[in-house]
Amino acid sequence: MAITPEEMVAIKLSLRVASVAVLASLPIAILVAYALSRGRFRGKILLDGLVHMPLVLPPVVTGYVLLILFGRRGPIGEFLDETLGIVLSFRWTGAALAAAVMSFPLMVRAIRLAMDAIDRRSEDAAASLGASPAWVFATVTLPLAMPGIIAGVVLAFAKALGEFGATITFVSNIPGETQTIPAAIYTYTQTPDGDAGALRLSIVAVGLAFAALVASELLVRRSGQQRAGFE
Repeated sequence: MAITPEEMVAIKLSLRVASVAVLASLPIAILVAYALSRGRFRGKILLDGLVHMPLVLPPVVTGYVLLILFGRRGPIGEFLDETLGIVLSFRWTGAALAAAVMSFPLMVRAIRLAMDAIDRRSEDAAASLGASPAWVFATVTLPLAMPGIIAGVVLAFAKALGEFGATITFVSNIPGETQTIPAAIYTYTQTPDGDAGALRLSIVAVGLAFAALVASELLVRRSGQQRAGFE
């Protein structure tokens, strides 16, 4: 059951899409999680609901909204195309955007829970010594929240690898361009005698997810040991 060149393209594309999705959304997720954990402002509940909306909406709906907004004729997509020459619809970058949107709530939630669990006295002690809020955030809050950040990154990466509904709605299923592992499996299931290919890619998907979870556990344990030493 050797992997075919076409399947290898789908595997590499999935890893590329998931990596870009996570890395691009991580800074935003940290800031949003911090705002939800520490902030006191009007509209906080609305922000929380907006962030978690992709978890409760059908993925096809999310993909359709992305197509309306970021398509070539959409308000954002048209602006990006005409001013920056960036096209997202039916491109791998659009697949990364869809994966980022769908995985974003999982990352924010994990990071926020980690920040909620931090003993505020550590931050107050740093502030009392004259540290600015930004310095407290960078030197105290982030290191203590690192296990949650790692967990959020791995959860988001795994979600991005398995994203299908929003992706196929927004960027279709184009071999070599937007056909990720889930899309390729779907194609195999619709093809006569495609069971072997679907099985191969399913095994790859399970292996990648398992490897990500094991790596996450190891990193979280190591980060937890460093956190214990910090405290």
